[in-house]
Amino acid sequence: MDRLKDRVIIVTGGASGIGRETALIIAHEGGKVAIFDMNEAGMKEVEDTIKDKGGMCKGYKVDVSDYNMVKTAVDQVIADFGTIDGLVNDAGITRDGFLSKMEIEDWNKVIAINLTGTFNCGKAVLPYMYEQGKGVVVNLSSVVGVYGNIGQTNYAATKAGVIGLTLTWAKEFGKKGIRVNAVAPGFIKTPMTEKVPDKVLDFMTSRTPMGRMGEAREVANAILFLLSDESSFVTGHVLHVSGGLTI
Repeated sequence: MDRLKDRVIIVTGGASGIGRETALIIAHEGGKVAIFDMNEAGMKEVEDTIKDKGGMCKGYKVDVSDYNMVKTAVDQVIADFGTIDGLVNDAGITRDGFLSKMEIEDWNKVIAINLTGTFNCGKAVLPYMYEQGKGVVVNLSSVVGVYGNIGQTNYAATKAGVIGLTLTWAKEFGKKGIRVNAVAPGFIKTPMTEKVPDKVLDFMTSRTPMGRMGEAREVANAILFLLSDESSFVTGHVLHVSGGLTI
């Protein structure tokens, strides 16, 4: 119940899906949560859920693709909570389509949120962690970023890029006691996958050795491990949470 006691952790995309479950589990383990999201109703629901259980949570309306907005929110988190101990970069979107049919704006939007957004949050938070000499970052990648996927040129490129950021930041900040890792989920039940046709979902599960889709909570548990002191000598690692999809 206290693996993250009194630690202040920013969760981007924390209003729904994996981000929401991550925020809840951080609070359950004694952490204080700052959510960056554009979904104000979703943030309010998570705030209320955490506060009703005696935890601390505050939402900040942030478009992670806008660095100035991110930096302002990060400064406000420090003002509100006094510190930042962890960052979970979960904010992400999809705009799927075959390359020949993919609109330029769909490419640009996914790059802006998934990759530039991760960069922006890291750029705003990591120098602060460097000055205080401690901190943990967990970036959300995907098995798609490792192996590619038909119809997801933009998404796969961002998730591969997130791995590149993760490995680079782990090298740049490791000597200051800052750990940076990534989680690469497989096919997970989230609001994002609710829009996927059943026949596609059936195909996904057929490719997964465990024979089912994962739950958001299962990914959140992996994120919790990387945030906690239990992974104190783990950095620059990409943890697959995929039900064996990659074997």
